[in-house]
Parts: sequence; structure tokens; C-alpha cells
Amino acid sequence: MSPTKQDLSYEERIQLAVKWIQNSQHLVVFTGAGISTESGIPDYRGPDGVWTRRDKGLPPLKMKMTMDQVQPNSGHEAIVELQNRGLLKFLISQNVDGLHLRSGISSEIIAELHGNRHLMRCLTCDRQHPKDYLWDSTKWGNGYRTSPIRDNQPGCPACGGRLISSVVNFGDPMPQKEMDLAQHHSMAADVLIVIGSSLAVMPAASFPLIAKENGSKLIIINHQETMYDSEADLCFHESAGATLQAILSAINE
Repeated sequence: MSPTKQDLSYEERIQLAVKWIQNSQHLVVFTGAGISTESGIPDYRGPDGVWTRRDKGLPPLKMKMTMDQVQPNSGHEAIVELQNRGLLKFLISQNVDGLHLRSGISSEIIAELHGNRHLMRCLTCDRQHPKDYLWDSTKWGNGYRTSPIRDNQPGCPACGGRLISSVVNFGDPMPQKEMDLAQHHSMAADVLIVIGSSLAVMPAASFPLIAKENGSKLIIINHQETMYDSEADLCFHESAGATLQAILSAINE
């Protein structure tokens, strides 16, 4: 393991991350479920994650609030600040919670690879529409790709095509537009920051490696070790929100 990852203090790692971010021409952020745990949403592969507990024969932890009550946290807000300062060029997310868009990220610079629970997608024209204004789940169910078509369910306001939930379930095809954008920006990145992802779910987890293979610096911020820590130029196993806020504070200085 390189001295950068093994020997530097937390503060020294923060300062190095700041240097790379400030000097970057194409900063890309890649987020997983771990960025939303500080908002109260369980992750998947942490010590009490959904899949971890399932594999132990345990039920998932009960959330202390409903999904509609969940709010963006300091990690989401730090990414918005990087956007507002013109540093962040693109955001790739595995999350379906919609917190990035709610926090203020522009829809023009995000690829939500696994969809968004608040959006419906048209199978014909691929446009996305707010779910709340179009879809009544009590009448028409979840509207997943594999769900049966129900009587009188609405069509796409733009073309009349079939609307489905934008959430990508196991076995569903990945959204091509979002995959193409993620591929393009990963190849263009000169600094890519992974936040809150175990990097265990393919094909999404391939994008940080694509960036690294194309010469990008790779920073991983995740409570647990990932299988790609050895590929990273910097690793933080501290809190995502606190680490991102520390990076912003150092940029301000």
C-alpha cells in the first residue's frame, strides 16, 4: 500500500484531496447508499445493512421516519456546494432516494443509474416525469417494468407511451442514456470521488475503475473497506458528511 494511503493523517489526506479537487478540470462524484445513511436510510452492505442482515437471517432495521420525511444531509449539501462553485462536473449515483435532486443538484449533471423513486419513465420516448403528479399507487400499484398493466393507468404526457417506475429492479435493463453519460464522464474525469459505495454492484461499480484506468485520481470515502481500496489514491473510512464538510472548509481557507 502506498504511503499516501497508509501513512498520512486524516488532516493530511484532507489537504491532499483539496489540492486535487481545486486543480481538477473534470471532477466527478460517484455515490452509493452510504451517503444517505446519515439521513436515516439504511445502507445495503454495512454492519447493519439490508443485505448484511438478510444474510444473517435478520429482518431489516425499521426506519425512524417514512421515506417521504427523509431529508438531504451534510454530505448531499457538500456535493451541491461543489456544483455551485463550478468544481463538480458530473454526479453518478446508485441511489433511488432522490435526495441529490432534492438537495439542489441540477438534473443536467446527474445520472441516476438505478432510477429515482419519485420519477416515472416512458418506455417509448424515455422521458421522465414526476410520479406524484401522474401516478396513484393505490390504483395502479408500483408500476414496475414487470408489473401488469392496469385499467385506466396514465400514459406519458409527451407521447402517450407506457409509463413505468424509473427504479431499476434486479433483472431490469440498465437505463442506456444514464449509462452512456456515466461512461463518458468517467473517461473524462481527472478526479473521481466515490462516496458511500461498497463498489460491489456491477455494472455501476465499473465506472470508478474506468476513471482510474484513464488516468484519474481515485478517492474513496466509505465507512467500510471496499475491494478497490488498493486501487485508490486516497481512502477515508470516516463519516462521509464530516469528511466532505472538512474538505469544503479547507477549500474555503
